[in-house]
Amino acid sequence: MRAEGTRLVVVFEGRDAAGKGGTVKRVAEHLNPRVARIVALPKPTERERTQWYFQRYIAHLPAAGEIALFDRSWYNRAGVEHVMGFCSQEEYQLFLRQCPIFERMLVEEGILLRKYWFSVSDAVQQERFRRRLEDPVRRWKLSPMDLESITRWEAYSRAKDDMLVHTDTAEAPWYVVESDDKRRARLNMIAHLLGSVPYREVPPPVLELPPRPPSTGYLRPPRDLQRHVPDHTAGL
Repeated sequence: MRAEGTRLVVVFEGRDAAGKGGTVKRVAEHLNPRVARIVALPKPTERERTQWYFQRYIAHLPAAGEIALFDRSWYNRAGVEHVMGFCSQEEYQLFLRQCPIFERMLVEEGILLRKYWFSVSDAVQQERFRRRLEDPVRRWKLSPMDLESITRWEAYSRAKDDMLVHTDTAEAPWYVVESDDKRRARLNMIAHLLGSVPYREVPPPVLELPPRPPSTGYLRPPRDLQRHVPDHTAGL
């Protein structure tokens, strides 16, 4: 990516608890954070609500040699905003008309755009919600909006079907990832992404550790002059 100055946008979408966030982290964990950025935007501000819908996402598009990983994206309008009534029917229909045009513009600009939909069954989603509810470490992942999605399973299913009909285009196709098995889903998605991006071997620069210069008489200050974190691990 750096050698060619390529720009890559990867969109991660799917139902709640489908494994999007974990996959985004696995994709990014061994990449340079100055090159690969995770974009997970909060709900829009009052000012952003008055902007063109795509405007706040445009600010996070990559420059040359960068990767933008969208943990949810502009497709919020086709999903949660539409199902939960956070946008009007007119705004929803406008999105369905404009989105393919917007994405075509990205592709024509030379941006590599990859879109993945993580598909999870209702039974597996329910079980993941239950584990989150019982685990204090992961309870923050469960919101009232997530619980509401249980009662609106069919509404979300219809919204997803309509979204694919309107936005699965030749220039920017959707790729569905079966994610009842999270590990397989992550590996399958990463393998597909790597296989879809042109690749050539780029020899890394040869680096050698320089010899440490001889001491010039520096003495470290006494430790008792500094504040130290207590050794909590000594009591484990």
